[in-house]
Amino acid sequence: MFTAFAVVLSYVETLIPSPGILGVKIGLANFAVVLALYFLGYKEAILINIIRIIIIGFFFGNLFRIFFSIAGAVISFIAMAVLKRTNKVSMITVAIAGGVFHNLGQIVVACYIVDTYSVFVYLPVLIVSGVITGMIIGILSDIIYKRLKKFIYKSGM
Repeated sequence: MFTAFAVVLSYVETLIPSPGILGVKIGLANFAVVLALYFLGYKEAILINIIRIIIIGFFFGNLFRIFFSIAGAVISFIAMAVLKRTNKVSMITVAIAGGVFHNLGQIVVACYIVDTYSVFVYLPVLIVSGVITGMIIGILSDIIYKRLKKFIYKSGM
């Protein structure tokens, strides 16, 4: 169910016009990944993310998009998993780290592919956008997580 949710969110994001800055996206699918991380666990969340990237990549992208997305997703997931494991930061902080590190991973891959460090000029913009979108995703994830957790606890699921 989380994989389907992530795929749908990725599709919805393809319908949203770009703000005109290369590489800046909302990261809607990270909403599903963050919730999966907290509800299901580490292995399940990374698997959901990788499957989502492959499905969306084949339908709406190409091999480069898949590589960029996987690089961002893996680095992002590592950062989120490390922060979550500490139990000292909020879900919002975890999601912000996910947004920032996703962009960092993509910049590193871009640097390698184009064989120049000049792509790092985009990094400040991508970090700011990662913080903003990560915060939005984190706030939404936190709200939904708390509400679903109450519902699950009440219903005995």
